Amino acid sequence: MGRSTYEPPAGRTFLERPGWPEVLAGAAAYGASLLLVAVLLPLVTDPVVHGNVGLVVSGAMGLVALSVAVLIRIRGLAAFGFRRARPRHLLVGALLGLFAYVLGTIAAIVYMVATGGVQNVQESYQAAAAGGGLSLAFALVAGAVITPLGEEGFFRGVVANALLARYGAWVGVLASAGVFAVAHGINPIMPAAFVVGVLTAILFRWSGSVWPGVVLHGVNNATALLIPLIVELVAA
Repeated sequence: MGRSTYEPPAGRTFLERPGWPEVLAGAAAYGASLLLVAVLLPLVTDPVVHGNVGLVVSGAMGLVALSVAVLIRIRGLAAFGFRRARPRHLLVGALLGLFAYVLGTIAAIVYMVATGGVQNVQESYQAAAAGGGLSLAFALVAGAVITPLGEEGFFRGVVANALLARYGAWVGVLASAGVFAVAHGINPIMPAAFVVGVLTAILFRWSGSVWPGVVLHGVNNATALLIPLIVELVAA
């Protein structure tokens, strides 16, 4: 991996990038949110509503964790990668979003073959997308905007940011992607999440901004919501 283009904003130093205090505090907040969601989300029995709520809380958990990390000792969001990205970084992010979907789908299939089980853990999300025009629009906003914003803000802006600064490119990219993958559970989505985690961490290191990763993540999620609908329409 080549040299990073990341530079601290004017008047700041690399010492102001997030470290272990931010990572641990954010992880504690994320874990607490995850437990709360695990208890409350099953109470929503309608599959369409369940899917839409699940997409929203996926992003909300990341935003809560990011907010806690920011409040530890760093007040500015720029230190967490919320800075302007160049158009070419955003374009690469969009193209890699399509690549991530294809590669992630292959990785999920390999996982299912290797483990001998077929499990559609995104059934509720697909139900939300298939629940009519309004539900589809809501699912796309929640899944392709809110979820990427929250997850990129925490897993790249805090976790990958801190690991890249302290342990270098290989450890920073792979370890942060591993954490991101495990956060999605031990299921077929885990390898797909690892693919997204690796690509967005590389984009973050290259651009110094979370926005290209948000674009990649959003394109990947939107594609995952739309492809099953398109396949169903073609097959009908």
